[in-house]
Amino acid sequence: MEKKYDMAIIGAGPGGYVAAIRGAQLGERVVLIERDKLGGTCMNWGCIPTKYLLHQTKIYKELKDNKNIEGPVKVLKCNWKKVQEEKSRIIDRFVKGIEFLLRKNKIEVIKGTASVKNNHQVAVYAEGNETFLEADKIILATGSKPADLPFLMPDGKEIITSREALELESIPQRMLIVGAGAIGLEMGTIFQRLGSEVSILEIMPTILPGYDKEIVTRLERYLKGQGLKIYTQMKIEKSLNRGGKVFLKGTCLKNKIPFEFEAEKVLLAKGRRPNSEDLGEVGSRFSFDKNGFVKVNSQLETVVPGVYAVGDIIGGNLLAHKASHEGIIAAENASGLKKATRYDALPMAVFTEPEFASVGMTEQGALEKGINLQVGKFSLQANSRALAIGKVEGIVKIIANEKDRIIGAHIIAPNASELIAELTLAVNKGMSLSDISSSIHIHPTLSEAVMEAAMNAKNKAIHVLNWQDRQDK
Repeated sequence: MEKKYDMAIIGAGPGGYVAAIRGAQLGERVVLIERDKLGGTCMNWGCIPTKYLLHQTKIYKELKDNKNIEGPVKVLKCNWKKVQEEKSRIIDRFVKGIEFLLRKNKIEVIKGTASVKNNHQVAVYAEGNETFLEADKIILATGSKPADLPFLMPDGKEIITSREALELESIPQRMLIVGAGAIGLEMGTIFQRLGSEVSILEIMPTILPGYDKEIVTRLERYLKGQGLKIYTQMKIEKSLNRGGKVFLKGTCLKNKIPFEFEAEKVLLAKGRRPNSEDLGEVGSRFSFDKNGFVKVNSQLETVVPGVYAVGDIIGGNLLAHKASHEGIIAAENASGLKKATRYDALPMAVFTEPEFASVGMTEQGALEKGINLQVGKFSLQANSRALAIGKVEGIVKIIANEKDRIIGAHIIAPNASELIAELTLAVNKGMSLSDISSSIHIHPTLSEAVMEAAMNAKNKAIHVLNWQDRQDK
């Protein structure tokens, strides 16, 4: 006999479990199906463990670099085994927290592999048994997996993904990272701090392709200054495993000169591809883009009526907070509400040191659309808090249209991921430059740089080094 539900959700990552909770809050009878661990990639092998490792290695690096600490600093060591054990405890605590929330909201959780038979029926395979569920609405939140190259496939040993990198028992002497996106830069930062010689190879002209060129070029300079070796426009054409090492060969697109790198570990961080291969019989009815992501409308419904999709499986920026936001909207629409998605105020962050955060339009993107811009910048060199904590490498850049409405912002700073929230609200609500510049900001804080950048768009910033530096040129 089939079990009947109002809503069946496949995948318990940040999109799926949030959708389940929102559906239950709306009075729906919800079932959540997950074949691996609650929390998905983000909680178990992504956002949470990487931020813990970034925090621990940051403390280690700052202790070694602090000129005011006396004693045998050189003998300081990072107890990697202990760090890994604590990382596992933190993840376990988060997963148990999700389990509690799901129980509290009376959501049934089924462990197994789901297959969508039609727009009302789901089959679940677990331990050799097949169970059929019936649901009025279905939400797909199956996530994504690391992408690879035909000649560079992960083997879990020398060629690894971020998942294996987080579980390494020892620190490699040399590590090659393929891809200079958020994953590559964060992983590179972790292992470089721990003593690895890290080289990052990126095929595009800059790190973080697609983001504000001026700002990411500056971030690249900062990261190189910390010891990361970053090479752009590097086309990898061949790999070879020999003697416990991996050799990558290819051509530099800048000058057409061949290159060869070798390391004990190669980390694939060139992007991700959707988990859309095992969607079941209904999957053949979906519409996909050229990269295999499921197409949805503004209400996150697929071309199959009653079947919604959220998170990495639908593409765009593959961000956990985007998936959670979509999960809420999809659950509300599946419950009869009518909500549309919009992404013009979708923030992102890269948790290097300094951090990079961005929301809205880039300067080049706005110019390509013919928008008359006002750009305000403010360097952390003139921010009192940045000087006090010894973190002056950074900048706030705010982009507004001719009507003073803020349409984009890009920040390099300590805790840029927190600073961007004010500007995300500004973009989302159509706030003006004066809305930011006339608001009192606490002194001394890094947030004052946001206020000064808004003022500087009108050439009215107070703490500039000189008049010519009004636009941080």
